[in-house]
Amino acid sequence: MVFAVQDLHIEFGPRVLFDSLSFVVEHGERIAFAGQNGAGKSTLMKCIVGVQEPDRGRVLLPRHTHVGYLPQDGIHISGVALLDEVLGSVGNIVELQQAVEELSEDLRRLDSASAAYRETLEEIGRLELILQDRDAASLRPRAESILRGLGFAESDFGRDCGEFSGGWQMRIALARLLLQEPEVLLLDEPTNHLDLQTQRWLEQSLRTYRGAICIISHDIALLDSLVTRTIAFHHGRAEEYAGNFSFYLRESKARKEVLIRQAKAQQREIAKTQEFIDRFRAKATKATQVQSRIKQLEKVELIEVEDDDAVMSFHFPPPPPGGHTVVKLEKAFKAYGDIRLLEGYDYTMEKGDRVAIVGVNGSGKSTFTRLISGTESVDAGAVVSGHHTQVAFFSQTHADVLDNEQTVLECVEAAASRETRPLVRNILGCFLFRGDDVFKKIGVLSGGERSRVALVCMLLKPANFLIMDEPTNHLDFQSQDVLQRALAEYPGSYCIVSHNRQFLDPIVNKVLEFRPGHAPRLFYGNVSQYLETVETEESRNKMASSAAASSASSSAATVNRRDLRRLRTQAREKRNALLRPLQKELEQVEADIAARDERKEAISAGLELPENMSDNQKLMELTQEYQRLERENEALFTRWEDISLEIERVMAALEEEFGHLD
Repeated sequence: MVFAVQDLHIEFGPRVLFDSLSFVVEHGERIAFAGQNGAGKSTLMKCIVGVQEPDRGRVLLPRHTHVGYLPQDGIHISGVALLDEVLGSVGNIVELQQAVEELSEDLRRLDSASAAYRETLEEIGRLELILQDRDAASLRPRAESILRGLGFAESDFGRDCGEFSGGWQMRIALARLLLQEPEVLLLDEPTNHLDLQTQRWLEQSLRTYRGAICIISHDIALLDSLVTRTIAFHHGRAEEYAGNFSFYLRESKARKEVLIRQAKAQQREIAKTQEFIDRFRAKATKATQVQSRIKQLEKVELIEVEDDDAVMSFHFPPPPPGGHTVVKLEKAFKAYGDIRLLEGYDYTMEKGDRVAIVGVNGSGKSTFTRLISGTESVDAGAVVSGHHTQVAFFSQTHADVLDNEQTVLECVEAAASRETRPLVRNILGCFLFRGDDVFKKIGVLSGGERSRVALVCMLLKPANFLIMDEPTNHLDFQSQDVLQRALAEYPGSYCIVSHNRQFLDPIVNKVLEFRPGHAPRLFYGNVSQYLETVETEESRNKMASSAAASSASSSAATVNRRDLRRLRTQAREKRNALLRPLQKELEQVEADIAARDERKEAISAGLELPENMSDNQKLMELTQEYQRLERENEALFTRWEDISLEIERVMAALEEEFGHLD
């Protein structure tokens, strides 16, 4: 056990977030905290790390357990160089290294026969044992590797942390945690400010992390690849699921369906019992039976089925008609000082284009959206708007210019047209402003809430060309789904800057990639297809580099055809020996899961049959069998995940050993 939550109770006024919440986290576990915004996920993390005290209950942490916490925002570091800040996060290792160096200098000046020499030597030995235990020798290379993985350039290492913006500040905090390697990592939306490449690097780093991880994220792809257990919070209660996020979504739906059937069956039994009581209450001969049934009813624990939160839908206002060309860049040039983002760039966006704009931070994505929206001008060349193109633009900076004295409702109504004003309350509900939330002043809202208000204002504007810069950063899964479905139905064109693969894949047909020092590249297809293309390119480049290096080496080091065939045979045999048993077991686990799913469907249908509804014993047997199958499937899904990870580990090891020979 790395920590345990015991009987935790947290409330804000009349609202109870958690009541008697208890769970245990074991070494190496990967746990997702799921639930709608406001369900208490971030509050729970603050209680675990000790930032917030619960009303009742406690968090049990074994002695010397180090918990690392990455909040969503509120981090600002300044006054120290980037690399020094990250290195300085690892206890007093830097000070210990300096102490060893100073003592070593003293040792050279001391008489080897003196007591001082022996004492100094012993102290050096003690400190080196501590440093060896903490792997101090690799500390600086590891810190540099982590910083590069998180998108920092080597030229950034000496810069003051205060020079970096909020998103980069979060990366600095994340780098500190990854270097520290605490026994427990608590990550609250760690990918919010990361580009696709950095997300992929972080995902791989977390998968090989030695400690336990508890994560809150709206990135379903990350959660599915990382977590093996999900704790879902809803209406003050918590339910555990032995699987990743998609498993939780499927299983929670199945549990709800079973619960509804059980509740209906129970109500039918209660009605029959009540009918018996009412019918024979006045008959003396039935008095004993009536009293028995009354007592039986009093002991019944009613099965409660909580109502789902209302799922609302939103439709964009009908866009005005426009021409075939939406926007066109002609020999566009844009630079900030020595940084050239566009140099003589030509690009045409046509009607029906649905473009995802991706790339590392600082490569020019947001600048591009400002250029095509007309809010910023090119330094040379031209940006030509198409015939009757009407733009609606959402930028993160739009949240900063909202009127602090207006209420949410007043602000959005002021932005709405006459046609869209009736939609205001509905769309506010879709984006998490419900009930009295709409009467809050803009000035008291958090940064994420202000951003959602700005997004709603943009969505209500009739337009045939939508431009959105990171629209999903502050949306929960339901709100993302509402926006995604609305965009899927939208007949106009749009560009979206986002790194949310799950959100983008179903709704885009092109990807525009920005890279520092290169012209933007256009790819056809969605983001996953783009990533596959890029990975293929990288693999080919790697193979070409290896081939070039091989041909440039001496003839003695060149692998002849016979040796190459031998190595390929070895690689194939080793791969078959290692992977076949795993793949066979994986197929068997998948077959077992499918068989249990099929039986569960049959049981669900059986619960509806009239002959079973009237047979309490049969109803109980079916329900118990269904619950047993659920438990078995949870274990099978966990085993499936373990085998999949082992297959990936084996393939990575084979790739490292044999490279491209096989």
